[in-house]
Amino acid sequence: QVQLVESGGGLVQAGGSLTLSCAASGSIFRINAMGWYRQAPGKQRELVATSTTGGTTNYADSVKGRFTISRDNVKNTVYLQMNSLEPDDTAVYYCNLGITTIAMPFRPIDYWGQGTQVTVSS
Repeated sequence: QVQLVESGGGLVQAGGSLTLSCAASGSIFRINAMGWYRQAPGKQRELVATSTTGGTTNYADSVKGRFTISRDNVKNTVYLQMNSLEPDDTAVYYCNLGITTIAMPFRPIDYWGQGTQVTVSS
């Protein structure tokens, strides 16, 4: 069994910064691909940033140069550093991790975090 716990969201003024965390626990063998997504009210969930197992990153055009995705393999934690935040960044942010477990070390399974609210005021 694997659990993801997100933290770090909150209210921030435009131009500010936040760092989101997504901590995975349980019988984890390895975190493979990872990603952050967001969903604003009345909008579909959209990709924010992804990183492959090999470390290749991809960012939505709207966040390039402002957001950085990273991981700590020792802590089984994934981060999203968000700088120069804008009101349009307001959304619920979700982490998505491809995790292989000790029981099934060669078959990654997708897990989603519970979501964390980010609100950017103008």
